Amino acid sequence: MKAVDQMQALRDFMVPGRSVAVSDRGMVATSHPAATIAGVDILRAGGNAIDAAIAAAAIQGVVDPHMTGIGGDCFALSAPASGRPISINGSGRAPRRSELDWFLSQGMTAIPDDSAHAVTVPGAIDAWCRLAADYGTKGLDEILAPAIRAAEEGFVVTPRAALDWARYADRIARHGTGTAVYLPGGTAPSVGARLTHPALGATLRRIAREGRKAFYEGEVAEEITAVLKGLGGLHEIDDFARSSSDYAEPLSTSYRGYTLYECPPNGQGIAALLIARILEGLDLADRDLSEADRIHLLAEATKAAYRLRDALVADPAYAPLDAAALLSDASIAALRRPITMDRALDPAVWDLPEHRDTVYIAVVDRDGNAVSFINSIFHAFGSGIYAPRSGVLLQNRGAGFRIAKGHPNAIAPGKRPFHTIIPGLLARNGRPVMPFGVMGGQYQATGHVHILSQLIDRGLNVQQASDAPRSFAFGGTLSLEPTISRDTAEDLARRGHNIVWADEPLGGCQAIWIDHENGVMYGASDHRKDGIALGF
Repeated sequence: MKAVDQMQALRDFMVPGRSVAVSDRGMVATSHPAATIAGVDILRAGGNAIDAAIAAAAIQGVVDPHMTGIGGDCFALSAPASGRPISINGSGRAPRRSELDWFLSQGMTAIPDDSAHAVTVPGAIDAWCRLAADYGTKGLDEILAPAIRAAEEGFVVTPRAALDWARYADRIARHGTGTAVYLPGGTAPSVGARLTHPALGATLRRIAREGRKAFYEGEVAEEITAVLKGLGGLHEIDDFARSSSDYAEPLSTSYRGYTLYECPPNGQGIAALLIARILEGLDLADRDLSEADRIHLLAEATKAAYRLRDALVADPAYAPLDAAALLSDASIAALRRPITMDRALDPAVWDLPEHRDTVYIAVVDRDGNAVSFINSIFHAFGSGIYAPRSGVLLQNRGAGFRIAKGHPNAIAPGKRPFHTIIPGLLARNGRPVMPFGVMGGQYQATGHVHILSQLIDRGLNVQQASDAPRSFAFGGTLSLEPTISRDTAEDLARRGHNIVWADEPLGGCQAIWIDHENGVMYGASDHRKDGIALGF
């Protein structure tokens, strides 16, 4: 399989669009300009990819608070210029008093997404501190400085952030404690509004000075615990002190001469690997395939993979997953066999909360080290529960637990819930060639393979692959972005797909392609967000 040529397909400069970013010393791609600039500044100051990724995530928690923050979780894949990547799981755990029988005794069948029970102990800060200590080159004071400056001195609201802020303002208004900060004057800020968040700035300063203990011990942890217990939560201060991130061996599979790496469960990376394996046995490079054909095949592979995902993926400490067996030739052949070109299979049904609010960051430094980094507070503004003295808005990832005996993802003390957020990494001949991710909750696993197919099967460059229209088979429907033609939609409907038109963009992609032979990086940032890819 020949290497993908990022410049073989230039865009038409007579129509609106984005050029692929090009650089030879370092590059950052994020969904917010301030985050990209913060990351690039760290690289220009001599920092490495780990330093830059954390700096970008930290400032995005200030300027994109409905998407991410220090009250959330993260996962990352980090790959040296040569050698195997590592993964880190920075997702939080349920309180140690979270016994399934207690929830059942309360008559609960699901965890409300705005309740204290939905808040697992935030894992992001522990993961940031651990990565910085183990693999970074800069101190936390320098890494967190852009975020501290934005929180204390102010930032302006960008267009996509304003759209989402207004759409989901009710999630902050429900609890009320964050209204003064996030809804000044009682309404969502408009494009260009200038905001500050001094309480968050002070907590970030404390973390920069003291490390993880500033968040998981002392005043911050005590306030968060008190806020959650006041709302009926089962949290204790010891739950925070015990919190820790974990390194793990990434999962991987082949795709047409490349190796796709994903983090292991409790995330859904295994679903991306399953979809890739199913589609690898089909000729998606065939020029005779129509757009409807490609959408149909991706939809059918998604449904097959997500059925397994929903039944099996959970915290591996409680429900180990045999990834090798799932990805075996026999398993994949059985999943691929029912797929035909003319008929849609029955849908995979999902009955837990959907998730759309995440930020993804890709970084490559001057030495070719690559980081694929994702940070999230689950729903827009997470749980909406805010600790005002420390300025921490808390995620609601625990809403993803099942309240059902015997299910692998049933809530349990100290357990991590099923996660949708997944960073991706593509390699070839033992070297990273692309850190990438596609924000968008449930869509992410499908989005990973859609990007790969656009690159490898269709020969698009990374920005064109990101720009390509998207579809998603989920929850009994096939959602299409409105840039897909009506003729294509009608073709898919004739095959039995239940077509709906997406009312908002499907996900948001960032990616950086590394051309090792020529020493050049090519970056993409999704037009569906505010961000940019930028190198130097």
